[in-house]
Amino acid sequence: MVHAQFDPTARQALAVAAVAAKTRKDLSWQQIADVSGLSVAFTTAAVLGQHALPEASAKAVAELLGLDEDAVMLLRTVPTRGSIPGAVPTDPTIYRFHEMLQVYGTTLKALVHEEFGDGIISAINFKLDVKKVADPEGGERAVITLDGKYLPTKPF
Repeated sequence: MVHAQFDPTARQALAVAAVAAKTRKDLSWQQIADVSGLSVAFTTAAVLGQHALPEASAKAVAELLGLDEDAVMLLRTVPTRGSIPGAVPTDPTIYRFHEMLQVYGTTLKALVHEEFGDGIISAINFKLDVKKVADPEGGERAVITLDGKYLPTKPF
């Protein structure tokens, strides 16, 4: 049976414990994703409290991290989503994403609507990928792909 959480406190505490275990065991998010059988982005989001894991994945992740059966249960519950409290994020990395949307949000909206019409990009039927690539001018670049299903607005 699928269960939902309405208070994010337990999931937040689990995320803290999971990250501590990840650090103690010197694991990467990719290693955790490998045992879950799911993508690194989805698994990371789930461990950080933003998605529910299927039973087999929850058990495998909990075992790898040395977490108990209560953790398995929490990893399987549908969370109360949203991980950034307050209006403007203060973490510099998260703030830059906020800044990108402040600068390019209306551009993205205009281009999506021009290409697809009135509707939204799903964050449920969604894929996320982060890659590091060499910058021809030196250094490295982050390539972030947000791949969501387009859902048209339906008049009623």
